[in-house]
Amino acid sequence: MSVFTLIISLILVLNIIAAIFTVLRSVRDIPTTWAWLLVLIFLPVLGFGIYLFAGRGLSAKKVRTIQTEYRRGTKAFVAMQKHANTHDRLLPAAVSTPAARELTTLFLNTASAPVLGDNSVKLFYDGKDKFAQLFADIKQANDHFFVEYYTIYNDQLGTQLRDLLIEKARAGVAVKVLYDAWGSLGAGKRFWAPLIAAGAKVEAYFSSQHLISDFRLNYRLHRKIVVIDDAIGYIGGFNVGDQYVSRKKKFGFWRDTHLRIRGNTVYALKVQFLMDWNATVPDDQAEPYAIDLAPLSPEALATSKIQLGKAPMQIVASGPDSSAQQIKYGYVKMIASATKSVRLQTPYLIPDDTALDALITAALAGIDVQVMVPDMPDHPFIFRATQYYANYLSRFGIKVYHYQNGFLHAKTLVIDDAIASVGSANFDIRSFKLNFEVNAFIYDAKIAQQLSAAFDEDLKHCQFLSPQVIKQQGHWLRFKQYFSRLLSPVL
Repeated sequence: MSVFTLIISLILVLNIIAAIFTVLRSVRDIPTTWAWLLVLIFLPVLGFGIYLFAGRGLSAKKVRTIQTEYRRGTKAFVAMQKHANTHDRLLPAAVSTPAARELTTLFLNTASAPVLGDNSVKLFYDGKDKFAQLFADIKQANDHFFVEYYTIYNDQLGTQLRDLLIEKARAGVAVKVLYDAWGSLGAGKRFWAPLIAAGAKVEAYFSSQHLISDFRLNYRLHRKIVVIDDAIGYIGGFNVGDQYVSRKKKFGFWRDTHLRIRGNTVYALKVQFLMDWNATVPDDQAEPYAIDLAPLSPEALATSKIQLGKAPMQIVASGPDSSAQQIKYGYVKMIASATKSVRLQTPYLIPDDTALDALITAALAGIDVQVMVPDMPDHPFIFRATQYYANYLSRFGIKVYHYQNGFLHAKTLVIDDAIASVGSANFDIRSFKLNFEVNAFIYDAKIAQQLSAAFDEDLKHCQFLSPQVIKQQGHWLRFKQYFSRLLSPVL
């Protein structure tokens, strides 16, 4: 054996030992453990570089910081819930079905999420419409504007948003911007400097700091929240960038779903934003939660000039700071509660075993389960893993559709045309366990039916994943799907 061969063999042996020690020293579920072992062993040395940025868990200090703010913010949620109960509006009788009652209880127990009624909701499916409305609302702001996005790009749309905020900050409006540094590559200090100079406060979410010593690529701020003057709130799937208004040829039309909310739920969005903001900034820059804020009383509604709807909602956040996967629990509970139909739209279909079994069990129980995914990639491994699970689910009678009119980025779930979820969380392991996500769960048949009608419209631009279509997939494509599926826990 040559010296070179001996050295290589020694490196490989040491790499395997180091891989086993590195992965097993942290408590993980078994699929994730095997996935990381696969990466570290089959990518010697390089795999440890990947693990350094993508495999380490949140530091104990960061977890404590988030949990401390969670406890503080929860006091505001509890105050809201007590007020709602005082007025007997936990759930109106018309929507107080067993499924709705059980789901609301789940979120009260796992996320302290208050059920807030008297909301008007406007749905957006096209980024051009959404941002036209958002920019119009910004121009009307006169007290404060809070914005939180995973992605704010340094491009035409991102610059337009920043410049509008500069105008409002100069006019005395309190402007706060929270973004994810990894998701907003290109929008660095130079991009934000004019806004900060105008008096606004801009922060990268705390998990984005210290790029070498403390950077965790895996844990991203994926939430999308806007709060304007405690009167208007936004939540959904759109980020800020030209591709989200269909200006990128690569993606074509960008199909997403976003909510504009007026009513009591805006308070819950504000508290969630402040929890994220206060977890990021030093203690002396933290904002009070104003726990005396309460949903509008019947008397206030009667005299208000704002004509609100009645849609009850819960704002539910989840993230790696908690072992309770609140949004995933909600998805699974919704699917299990369905008696007629399940309609899911997600750009990334990489479920864990629990979510996978929920879909399959519903289908085998005779529920009409329909799943819509994109027909083009924005991340190659994720796209191939999505294809694998789409093929797999189709074996159980689940109707899978590939959207072909651009890129489908909507994260929506509707059951029985009665209960719906819209937010930032994809139907994948990353959103369930690794990202900081937020969704609105809506107990209103009218809104659920609007989302279902949008699903029907999207079907006109889809290819049904039939057995014949699956058979036409070549061996190389199948290999890429199976290989990507092995990496699912770390994608």
